[in-house]
Amino acid sequence: MIRSIIKDPLLLNQKAKPCRKEDLYLVPILKETLLAHQEECVGMAGNMIGENKQVIIIKDDQKMVVMFNPEIIKHSKKTYQAQEGCLSLPGQIHEVTRYEVIKVAYYDEHWNKKIKTYKDFTAEIIQHEMDHLQGIVV
Repeated sequence: MIRSIIKDPLLLNQKAKPCRKEDLYLVPILKETLLAHQEECVGMAGNMIGENKQVIIIKDDQKMVVMFNPEIIKHSKKTYQAQEGCLSLPGQIHEVTRYEVIKVAYYDEHWNKKIKTYKDFTAEIIQHEMDHLQGIVV
């Protein structure tokens, strides 16, 4: 089921609530919605589709990765400036600071605990989507 992309700042500026195993129903919704927007999008957060929950989906080497309750547990000291846009803010580009490398703990789409290190553009996508979970829209 493809969901519409939320653009209302009142909804997007709220902090997301933690997910539970019962929220696994969001996996196909996130995948279908990301696939529908694949030309202009490489990730999205739950609140972008009307679910104020701590869940994101990203593309990592053309594979979709769903992360429930993601948490950056370690990051590099080195940062860089990036120019980012967002489906929730069409036509806008903002400069942000991102870590080059991050280590993320999360539950996967089968509710298995994972810890993985990401770098470069994939790390940037994750940080962007995790900002959404804090009510921060680039």
